[in-house]
Amino acid sequence: MKMQINGSETGTVRLFHLDLPPEAVNRFATQAGTGEYPLQYGLGARRLRPGFVDVVSIRDLGEMSLSSYMAEAHQVSGDDFRQMRQRIDSLSGHVVILPSQAFDHTSQELTIATPLRWIGTFSEVSARQRGPKLRSASARRRAITEAGTPEGATPPPNRRGLVIGLIGLAVVVLLAIAAVLRGGT
Repeated sequence: MKMQINGSETGTVRLFHLDLPPEAVNRFATQAGTGEYPLQYGLGARRLRPGFVDVVSIRDLGEMSLSSYMAEAHQVSGDDFRQMRQRIDSLSGHVVILPSQAFDHTSQELTIATPLRWIGTFSEVSARQRGPKLRSASARRRAITEAGTPEGATPPPNRRGLVIGLIGLAVVVLLAIAAVLRGGT
């Protein structure tokens, strides 16, 4: 089976069933110190980041279903996912869950081979803004500058006047220091 990976994709999670005996899973799914990486070869991937590969023993989930794990750990959602939940939860053994980041933002064509079997591709929940809008002083000043003074807001201080005042104060201080130095010589 062939599958196209777009290097700019985000928010996508792919699920594969791994048909291996439990004692062979670790060897297959772990990149060796020599660089050998059977999982990458089984996917036919040019780039695969081990830190983003999630190999799950379904038995280790205990009472939690695989679909619940995917929803919790990988924020998977959407109609496709809901329709596939029963099929996902009927899997046994081991699965490989690959979020978009696992492909290191590299466009590539996968050629999935045994012992991997693609189950589905799903979307992650998109992040939503939480809490109220930011109300910092700089944001208010920017809004005032762009749209005039909003109702109930105090206008920003006149910066030009502030700068002129500080320069005047500096001149007075410098004159006072000069007068002290002249009087002391």
